[in-house]
Amino acid sequence: MSTLRHSPFVFSFACAALLLSSCSKPAPAGDSSPSAAASPAASAPDAFPGMEADLQRTLKEQSSFYVFKTPADFERDTKGLKWEDGSELPEFADPNAKRGGTLNTYIADFPGTLRVIGPDASSSFRVYLLDYVALSFLNEHPNFPGKYYAEAAQAWAVDTAKRTVYYRIDPAARWSDGVPLTTDDVVFSFYFNRSRLLDEPWYNDYYTKTFKSVTIYDAHTFAITLPNLRPDLVLRSGISPIPKHFYKDFGPGWVEKYNWRVAPTLGAYTLRDEDIKRVTSVTLSHVENWWAENKRFMRGRYNPDRIHLAVIRDPDKAVEAFLHGDIDIAPISTQNWFTKISNDNPSVTSGFTVKAMVYNQVPPPNFGLWLNEAVAPLDNRDVRVGVAYATNMDLVCKQYFRGYAVMQKTTSDGYGWDVNPEVRPRPYDPIKAREFFAKAGYTKQGPDGVLVDAGGHRLSLTITSIYKPYQDLLVILKQEALKAGLEFNLEILDQTTGYQKEAEKRHQITLTAFGRGVEMYPRYWENFAGENAYDVPYLPDGSPNPARKVKPNTNNLSSVAIPELDRLIKLYDHAETMDQVKDLAAKIEKIIYDNVPWINGWKVPFFRVGYRPWIRWPKDFATLHNTDYEENWLMWIDEDAKKADMAIHDSGGKLPVQVLTFDKYKEP
Repeated sequence: MSTLRHSPFVFSFACAALLLSSCSKPAPAGDSSPSAAASPAASAPDAFPGMEADLQRTLKEQSSFYVFKTPADFERDTKGLKWEDGSELPEFADPNAKRGGTLNTYIADFPGTLRVIGPDASSSFRVYLLDYVALSFLNEHPNFPGKYYAEAAQAWAVDTAKRTVYYRIDPAARWSDGVPLTTDDVVFSFYFNRSRLLDEPWYNDYYTKTFKSVTIYDAHTFAITLPNLRPDLVLRSGISPIPKHFYKDFGPGWVEKYNWRVAPTLGAYTLRDEDIKRVTSVTLSHVENWWAENKRFMRGRYNPDRIHLAVIRDPDKAVEAFLHGDIDIAPISTQNWFTKISNDNPSVTSGFTVKAMVYNQVPPPNFGLWLNEAVAPLDNRDVRVGVAYATNMDLVCKQYFRGYAVMQKTTSDGYGWDVNPEVRPRPYDPIKAREFFAKAGYTKQGPDGVLVDAGGHRLSLTITSIYKPYQDLLVILKQEALKAGLEFNLEILDQTTGYQKEAEKRHQITLTAFGRGVEMYPRYWENFAGENAYDVPYLPDGSPNPARKVKPNTNNLSSVAIPELDRLIKLYDHAETMDQVKDLAAKIEKIIYDNVPWINGWKVPFFRVGYRPWIRWPKDFATLHNTDYEENWLMWIDEDAKKADMAIHDSGGKLPVQVLTFDKYKEP
């Protein structure tokens, strides 16, 4: 389970930000079920022969998926194809960036594990082990949508007719422990992610449905074939490999074995055992002699030698720590931009805090109210529609966000086209809300203004959230909802507790968002497929299964299960052209709108950050697709400037005031 923390995650196609799974998930494509790929030993743990033996057994039994050929076959299979590496694209880091120094920042909670998959793997630290660090074989250029550059690959070639992408691994690629990256790791990555022993249904499903086969030619050449042609064929194939040698003990009980083992990485930062300070901090160190240091699109990035992450659970204390100088950089919420870190704050007027507002063009996190249809009274559509009309999100945009935010139109804004022009958020209308509440039986108003039904049950619902900075936002919703006879109880939980409650589907309403990376089109299966809501959602005739049980640890927070929606999502996940994608997305959005599992939240076309004046950035600060200041790691520390600035600070002097706006990527 992972969620949007203080900002959206960087997107690597195989893993990026969202809420309840271990990584952000591209929509699956295919018909086979996870069990088809699962290790046969999963059903009989006592008979597990060990990872290597089980791997070899799996390769034999699933020989149509794991295909082995020769280098001569590779030459024949790729004959006439165009090899690419992205070298024709411009670099996006600053060539003047300097290596060195320690960047002091914070995380909201101490990690419950160092695993990036499995139980408790969704702390705010996870991005520093995976999303911000791990490399894929290729990635999308952040300034040129649909254009790619090589990461762990040396080059790739595409055969559209065969739905296949061929790869040459960069021979210089090394894991942080010095072990070379080979196709053994590619094979293991699929074995690992497809095994039920992983205890991660999403990974099982995705790695089963998305890929038809992986073909190994030699230690450095392989191919990935999809079962269907998709518009984003290349990006889907660019998986993030997993180090086989590290998981030699994979098997039953692997979760506990690997709780506190530091996995080798292909990326720039790793973790040393001595830098894990239980409860208080975690510090990342730059990999010595990093293999990709001078690789195109890697140079000029990942510049600090160390990244010190202090654990600061209270957002208000994080602001205080930043203003006090204990941390060097921090996101700034809308409220704090105008209050605690206002332009007349002494830290800003003295020049020791730089404020920056950075525009971007990315799919926004889908903030909103997620209504759990598995619990009463939200199992009644009339109640859900009434809640939508009783939710004054427009006032939130104008008042809480001071006009800098606007309401999202659909669950899938930001993909370059209006997904369904006929779908728009229901306006705040207390009278209309009461009409729908009356249909659900809430016809009388109690002395406190809350509606009750014939049985005396009050129309009272609890909104759960892990975002303490949004407490004032929720107060606005609570006050406005009461005008419609609806009571909102507010429950602000710490991240660990909140994650668990949402994962177990024990919430009524949750205010949250799935961090979304930059993709060609939105995803629906994770949030709205019935199989992610219940164990057996339907009877054979398609009617709801009265004995169904809520399925935990999925991204379907609203417990939506609609056969027609499932049918369209399946077609969507097999669509071969963007015209098909757009047509199906419009139909899907209409069903979602009519069912009301989600109430439109807000979006902002920028991020805000505060930092010390000796932290430097490229001329445009970030890229078109930067979702936050940490994505792509473009900053660096100017140690000479830091020494000079601190001397001025210690003598009581001032630096130039810097309240900056970077609007190169602001939409017209």
